[in-house]
Amino acid sequence: MPEILFPTTIAGSLPKPAWLAAPNKLWAPWRLEGEELAAAKDDATLLAIKVQEDAGIDIVGDGEQARQHFVHGFLEAVDGIDFDKRVEMGIRNDRYKAMCPTVVGPLRLRSRVHAREARLARAHTTRKLKFTLPGPMTIVDTIADAHYGDRVKMAMAFAALLNEEARGLAADGVDVIQFDEPAFNVYMDDAASWGIEALHRAIDGVGCTSAVHICYGYGIPANIEWKATLGAEWRQYEKFFPALARSRIDQVSLECINSHVPMSVLKLLAGKDVLIGAIDVATDRIETPEEVAEVIAKAAEYVPVQKIIVGTNCGMAPMRREIAAMKLDALDRGAALARKSFG
Repeated sequence: MPEILFPTTIAGSLPKPAWLAAPNKLWAPWRLEGEELAAAKDDATLLAIKVQEDAGIDIVGDGEQARQHFVHGFLEAVDGIDFDKRVEMGIRNDRYKAMCPTVVGPLRLRSRVHAREARLARAHTTRKLKFTLPGPMTIVDTIADAHYGDRVKMAMAFAALLNEEARGLAADGVDVIQFDEPAFNVYMDDAASWGIEALHRAIDGVGCTSAVHICYGYGIPANIEWKATLGAEWRQYEKFFPALARSRIDQVSLECINSHVPMSVLKLLAGKDVLIGAIDVATDRIETPEEVAEVIAKAAEYVPVQKIIVGTNCGMAPMRREIAAMKLDALDRGAALARKSFG
């Protein structure tokens, strides 16, 4: 897919304007409702695209401005889920607790989920457009089950719904559809045994580039504390990257800067485009172009330069807007510096 060396992109989310939702937090409540909310989501989507274009980002996204949460923004359009029947669950292997809605019957999409914001974004940018969806395993890890009684069966049911939406997004003109699977580095054996097959079901017949984003999560306290327990080297990816390399997924996205993931694991993704996170979303410190270029250079020791795409470690939803904008600018300038180094 890359047409230039080291094209830049975002992992998915960007901070929402304060007039749309409460700033600097996940699950931020909307400030408006009804048609006013729908119009405000449109405005925020266009603003997110403008911010990325101003920063020089090559593959832009909608910034997930129309979604309150990266998983539940999809679930809101699914029949068979009772949002009033919430259950406190330990998610990501009990890393933290969340009040999750419950699957109470067969799953079915009521309608297209993200057609409005995808078509709006496509109509207002000439750049390549990426759109994110939650991955089946991560959905299953973020919802209670009172119907299927089997994680794999429920994941495949969600994968079928994701496939419906992904086919629609491809028809809307989206160039890349990325499935976010932070659960992959928590349930590594399951990722290799059935998580990848669920992704295959989700991309079946989808006529655009496919990607999977795997990371250690937003820069929130629960994730930061968990990462402190993982040791000097985070080698979890070694357990399922060989299976991912054999998969039909085109691109793999993971965090690199300020993580303890050994760069050598990237060689396990031979044949894939690799989206390397070169912007840390767990700190407000702005990276220098030289730091971004250094991450790219290290990745290039294990990945052909034509296969490297440069992005953020994870979503930027909880960040301050001005910090996120400066970090995107650093991302662009760092990629430009790396292009000069590699000719």
